[in-house]
Amino acid sequence: MVVYVKLHSRRKRGIIMSLYESGQMYLETIYVLSKEQNFVRAIDVSEHMGYSKPSVSRAVSTLKKDGYITVEDDGSLKLTDKGLEVAETMYERHTILTAILMELGVDEETATEDACRMEHVISDKTFAAIKAHLEKYKK
Repeated sequence: MVVYVKLHSRRKRGIIMSLYESGQMYLETIYVLSKEQNFVRAIDVSEHMGYSKPSVSRAVSTLKKDGYITVEDDGSLKLTDKGLEVAETMYERHTILTAILMELGVDEETATEDACRMEHVISDKTFAAIKAHLEKYKK
């Protein structure tokens, strides 16, 4: 069976898509760190992601302005309900995509790296199908 796939250029979405992916990554990182520790600061995000402090500071400012996080008086970063929804979605996508890639025989490091890129561009419809497929075979 031959399947023809129409390729879509990511250039159409340009910088907007890049910024959105970046924001998703920051939210997911805050979520993951908050599961590991009670107090998440911008420096923790910086160290975890390997980004400079000024880059993280700009991202925190944007995420705060857009209502995804709050910055408490003690400097801790907290996800709002809106931010938590995005973070949980990205985290679920990341873990499920990593699992399915590993099921296909991809080593863990490569699967994790690829899932990190895929989680931001995969459609809800395709992700739901992958998730259902994985759950079907895990029973």
